[in-house]
Amino acid sequence: MVEAQVRRHLVDDRGAAAVARTLRRPLPEDVDFLTSSRDQIADMRAVLDPLTRKMATRLSAKRRHKRRGTLDFRRTVRRSLSTGGVPVRPAFRKPHPAKPELFVLADISGSVATFAAFTLQLMYALRSQFSRVRSFVFVDGVDEVTDVLQQAPDVVEAARYINAAGSGVWLDGRSDYGHALTTFWDIWGAQVRRRTTVIVLGDARTNYHDPCEGALKGVSQRAGHVFWLNPEPSSAWNSGDSVIARYQPFCDAVYECRNIRQLRAFVEDLD
Repeated sequence: MVEAQVRRHLVDDRGAAAVARTLRRPLPEDVDFLTSSRDQIADMRAVLDPLTRKMATRLSAKRRHKRRGTLDFRRTVRRSLSTGGVPVRPAFRKPHPAKPELFVLADISGSVATFAAFTLQLMYALRSQFSRVRSFVFVDGVDEVTDVLQQAPDVVEAARYINAAGSGVWLDGRSDYGHALTTFWDIWGAQVRRRTTVIVLGDARTNYHDPCEGALKGVSQRAGHVFWLNPEPSSAWNSGDSVIARYQPFCDAVYECRNIRQLRAFVEDLD
């Protein structure tokens, strides 16, 4: 009764259209990762599972159809018999493109933890489309959590284990992208190959530490592709302690990734 009375007063004061816009519940795909409530997070998880299966099918089809196989000489000659020996319609073998491998580096500091959890869940659900997926988490250091994500029953349990183990925290627990990227380069850089796609998840806010972009440059020179997904609106990039512009030259692309809809758009572009 109180709610209904308040709503009537709001309609009288602001108009029915303005109140309807305020009360409209956004679709789970459009909820902002960084400002989502507990109920909205649950709704997003329910949307992500069927969405992942559809995206995996689309990614597989894209990889098959985007490339053309080598020329099939015998079939081309047979076809040319109907056109007087002129190979009007060349035949090509069915392509069997090699699956790339995926390295995911996720910032799990408090400000972007929800975003990282959803993205890691999505990338792991898509692992059938890659020869292997390796996952790393960082705050001011970096640790590999591939086995944790494989063995945990779901991403929530994996997150609990990662937090309890203090993974990614080596110093004072405040974001230090420079130290994390340098550590990754020193320990795992030699394992990055031309078939490797590296995806960095984070807002690039360094707490005014040295960003050490040379470490990302080293990764980009060895990797096939480097992409950066930033959960902040692009209007906030490079403000305060954000140094995304320092990292951008060493990435194939930097994407604003604030919700599941934008995350889906990135994966559909992924090759």
